[in-house]
Amino acid sequence: MLAARLVLESGVEVEAITFETPFCPCAERAAQAAKTIGIPLKVVHTGSDYLRMVRNPKFGYGKNVNPCVDCHIFMVKKAKRYAKEIGAKFIFTGEVMGQRPMSQHRQQLDIVADEAGLKGKLVRPLSAKLLPKTEAEKKGYITEASLRGIWGRSRKPQIDLTRIFDIANYAAPAGGCLLTEHEYAKKLRDLFNHKRRFTARDVDMLRVGRHFRMGNNKIVVGRNQTENTALLQLKGKADLAFEVPNCGSPTAILQGPKTKAAIAQAAELTAFHSDKKGGQVEVNFGKESLNRKITITVPDRAEVDKIRI
Repeated sequence: MLAARLVLESGVEVEAITFETPFCPCAERAAQAAKTIGIPLKVVHTGSDYLRMVRNPKFGYGKNVNPCVDCHIFMVKKAKRYAKEIGAKFIFTGEVMGQRPMSQHRQQLDIVADEAGLKGKLVRPLSAKLLPKTEAEKKGYITEASLRGIWGRSRKPQIDLTRIFDIANYAAPAGGCLLTEHEYAKKLRDLFNHKRRFTARDVDMLRVGRHFRMGNNKIVVGRNQTENTALLQLKGKADLAFEVPNCGSPTAILQGPKTKAAIAQAAELTAFHSDKKGGQVEVNFGKESLNRKITITVPDRAEVDKIRI
């Protein structure tokens, strides 16, 4: 938002572009931001090419499974393609040198521009005075008075700018991407390790429920009615659903080989997280409908914790 306002001060017509990924549903926030500063917004929904990048990033991961440098390159490349379609003169981002430990030091900023084929052309208005002049600056598309020299992890200079521009409704300075979260990263690594080919649906399911691993099987157990509904919507045709009848029960989904041991384990996890407190419990399960039954003994917490991802 701040970068856009600075560029608008140069009298430049600005269009925003944002990227909707399975790990950061940003479109709604971006739409509000674009509306706040009065510019149009292009939303790009990422697909399998984005998931392949996340699985095998050229420049590696951050603390968890966040391929920030590769992610920036991916998005800037897409922005470059769109810029050509609409005849844009240059591309700019809101990056600040030194703000993010993995992706926004000077070397990484250069890598992003170079890898995207925009060496000397990618403008960072918030830190431009600390960086070599870009083509847009040299050609006078953007005025020097509109540029800033912000550096480092403090957000104080940016917050000061929001007051100057009268921007009150802006996102928190950190968080938002699931790839940076430790618990989510464990689930995604498990998916990478056990599934050679995976889909957006597999990734979407990582955001829902408690996840358990038993060899080639994965079991996902809902935590509330909203998650129960979501799991049934995300369930694959070959997956089994489980539920304890006549009591408060989660929905559980079993993926992988449908062995007797796997079915029993899924039933046990369903019963453990239901309102049943122990002993023998009957659990209903099936593919299209819960037309099969199995009776199991509710496991103790130690057994459950052993296989939780």
